Amino acid sequence: MPHEEVVKLEDVWVHCDGVPVLEGINLSIEQHDFLGIIGPNGGGKTTLLRAILGLVKPSRGRITVLGETPPGGRRLIGYVAQHNLFDGDFPISVWDVVLMGRYGRAGLFRRYSEADKRVARNVLETVGMLDFKNRQIGKLSGGEQQRVFIARALAAEPKLLLLDEPTASVDTAMQTEFYQLLERLKQWMAIVMVSHDISAVSIYVDKIACLNRRLFYHGSKEISPEELLATYQCPVQMIAHGVPHRVLMKH
Repeated sequence: MPHEEVVKLEDVWVHCDGVPVLEGINLSIEQHDFLGIIGPNGGGKTTLLRAILGLVKPSRGRITVLGETPPGGRRLIGYVAQHNLFDGDFPISVWDVVLMGRYGRAGLFRRYSEADKRVARNVLETVGMLDFKNRQIGKLSGGEQQRVFIARALAAEPKLLLLDEPTASVDTAMQTEFYQLLERLKQWMAIVMVSHDISAVSIYVDKIACLNRRLFYHGSKEISPEELLATYQCPVQMIAHGVPHRVLMKH
């Protein structure tokens, strides 16, 4: 039985100051997909996520999110940016950060309902951070903060979760646990994760796409050496931490 199509991009082009950032992107993301997008810096990965969110308007082509335009479907998307810039000394608790994810449903100036609080509690429990709910977020480790930001995104009860380099501030010891969390979350939503680290990503994602202005995607985890060469512009057999380099296939 086919899954519901969550996002569809048809011949999408995005230009910045007349220069193409995305060229002819065609992509279909279905319910329960866990898609990893890899590619070099400046290849358009973040722009692609922003286009799906409706924050960047294509110069050509069409994007639909659950049958709506990106601005209309944005309420159904949870987003975790690569860099969450905030004052670490600002006295805001984990609980209050997660409740911010209810703004789209509760409204900016409406008091949080018991239902909002119940959702916040559930998502904190899902990401394993309920015991930290009264802690100041600036006092948490990078990995713990990232879990809280994912909980905030989940509080909107999305059908699609977009993650931009989510393990950039997560130490190696916590990355496996983090990916296992995402593996569980795909039961309830589609996940698109931008990452440099294919050696880690390929273990957990279901599908991988290569993006360097153009998208190489076959709906699987199979990537040919030719596609890696076209994406990174040098011979690559594995990518690690954003640096293209040649390694033995056995390794």
